[in-house]
This record gives sequence, structure tokens and C-alpha cells, in this order.
Amino acid sequence: MIKRKLLMYLLIFITIAAAIVIFGKAKHKTSNETTQEINPVIGNIQTSITATATVQPQNRLELKPPINGRLEKILVNEGDIVKEGQTLAWMSSTERAALLDAAEAKGEESVKYWEEVYKAAPLISPINGEVIVSKDYPGQTITSSDVVLVLSDHLIVQAQIDETDIGKVKIGQRAAIALDAYPKIKIQGTVNHIYYESETVNNVVIYHADILPENVPDVFRSGMSATVDIIDKEKENILLLPADAVQREAGGEAYVLIKNGTGKTPEKRIVETGISDDKNIEIISGLTENDKVLIITKKYKIAKTANAGTNPFMPARKKDVKNVNK
Repeated sequence: MIKRKLLMYLLIFITIAAAIVIFGKAKHKTSNETTQEINPVIGNIQTSITATATVQPQNRLELKPPINGRLEKILVNEGDIVKEGQTLAWMSSTERAALLDAAEAKGEESVKYWEEVYKAAPLISPINGEVIVSKDYPGQTITSSDVVLVLSDHLIVQAQIDETDIGKVKIGQRAAIALDAYPKIKIQGTVNHIYYESETVNNVVIYHADILPENVPDVFRSGMSATVDIIDKEKENILLLPADAVQREAGGEAYVLIKNGTGKTPEKRIVETGISDDKNIEIISGLTENDKVLIITKKYKIAKTANAGTNPFMPARKKDVKNVNK
């Protein structure tokens, strides 16, 4: 009985050991190195802060009637440009509307008489701007608390900037605006105002910043979503390398590998770096345009084995062998 148990344990041990060997071979990785030879180039680089944004009026003005009554006529439509002092609508007070309705029963002459005696009240634009909301219609009864028209003096883009980036944003910085609805249209702008009060959105603290467009295209509409890239740093005519060509030692010192000659070990050269845009990096000192910089990339692949993909605990099938002796 004891011999049978020992034999069984021995078979289990052998099976497990065989499985470990097979899987070890299947997972063994081999590496291939590819070497790319490049030269530093003279170019431009810039870093930016990307934020989501919304098109909205810089100053949004709601026009309410000074009296209760009836809206007689609206002289403007949404999208119209208006001037300060321009009459935008006419309205009758409650008493005038009642008199005109009573005069309708007496005839046209009576209506004209009361229209001349009891003048309609104008709704005047207090600013130069654009009509962005016009929802009411002539004949509608309104009160002094109802909004008849909404004016905007200028459309801006308000960006939502993460608190980790707000310290990099300054008034006057250049920005590039791209509307989600028209991604091919690029609008240049500048940071015009940074708000002091924060807001929490999805557990993230953000600050609002107003981006003033250099020109407002016709496609701009209040409420449109946009993406803003605020220029943080930029340099022109500097020495650049791809970011993956620069490596760093444990102490943080940057270095590159320089080609020494055919078959020779590359030279490890310390360099001083500047700003980076994640694709390229500025080289302040340590290299010239004539240096040959090596980028060594290692590629790993799984070595295939004859038994890869089979169950080590099941007996392997024998391959079919054709009988050539007939």
C-alpha cells in the first residue's frame, strides 16, 4: 500500500516538473535590438496647456420691459447686430392694450386715434452688440419680469483649467481655439481674464479663464464646445532631438549615445536639456548638428516551441504518418 502511494506521488511530481519545463520554454523571451542613426536638427518647439472650453458671451444682457403689457412688434431677429440707443421692440401698457382692443370694435379711425394719443413704449438697446435670444412674438402678454431679448457685446471662449495647470496660465498668453463642431477652423486668441474662485467638477478643482478671440467667425454660437491650447513656453531655432533619444541616469543626468565608428562601442555623452513637448526635446549643450546620435530600441517576442499551446497534463497526440509502403 505504501509503495503504491509513493509511486503515485512520484508520478505527480514528474508531471508537474514536466509542465514547468514546457511552460518555461514557451514563455522564454528573446530580444532583438534595432539601431537608428539620426542627427540633431534646428527647429521650433512649444509646450501648451490643453483645456476644454465653451463659447459664451463676455457680457450677457437680458432686456426686460419697463412696464406690464403686450408686445406689439419686434424689430430684430437672432443674430442681428444692434447699436446703442436702437429701438428693438414696441410694446403697449396694459391700459393702452385695453383701449386699442376696445377701439377695434368702433373701426379703423378709432384705432388710429388712440394709437396717436397713447403712444407705444419702445424697448431700447443699451449697448452695441448682437441679439442672441429672441423667443417672444407680437401679441404676447408680458410682465416687467419677463426677458424679451438677450444681447451679447462679444463672444468669448471660457476655458476650464485644472488647478495643477492654473499656475502656468498668465493674462496675455496666446491660445489656439478649435471648435468641436468645426475642428478644421483654428482661431487665435489671448488669455483675457483668470477667475479667482474655483469650481469642483467630477471631484476635480478647476478655474475658469476667458480667452478673447482675435476675430469671431460667423460659425461662432453661444454654448458651442471647444478645445483650447494655451501656449506655455516656446522657442525658435534651437537644437532638437527626438525625446526617446535622450536617456537619464539614476541621478537624473541626461545622456545620449554617439556613434564612434564602424563596429566601435557608442560613446555615452552627457547633455543639458531644456523644454520638451513629449515628442522632441531641446538640447542646450553637449551636441552639434554634425553628431551622429543612436537610438537603440529593443523588441521582445515569445519564442515558439513545438509543444506550445498543448495541455501538459494530457498525453500528446501522435502525428499521423502516411504509409508509403503499399
